[in-house]
Amino acid sequence: MTVILDRAEDLTTTATWQRVCPVAELEVAWGEAALIAGRQVALFRTAPTEVFAVAQQDPATLANVMARGIIGSRGSRPTIASPLHKEVYDLETGECFTNPELKLAVFATRLVDGFIEVEV
Repeated sequence: MTVILDRAEDLTTTATWQRVCPVAELEVAWGEAALIAGRQVALFRTAPTEVFAVAQQDPATLANVMARGIIGSRGSRPTIASPLHKEVYDLETGECFTNPELKLAVFATRLVDGFIEVEV
């Protein structure tokens, strides 16, 4: 069987806030995948009240694996390294430090009444 993957589309619809889960359900320094409004998103809790959301799809391989990436930092910038080829992305901007041609989609997050909300 052959599977052909397409790059994630740039959806130009108006973004809305989606409630995902209680922040207490996410472990600090660990990634989790979520399906939010039809999009696969990787969530990373880096501190008790700090959560980042990025596309689950690895821009280099098109595999949906970013939630299994390695959390780290470059200076004061929080990062995620792809679990496949170890490209390192800025969790705030999606910029790839190891290959400037790649970019990881990022989503705004907020905490409301103990729940994580993501703007997609």
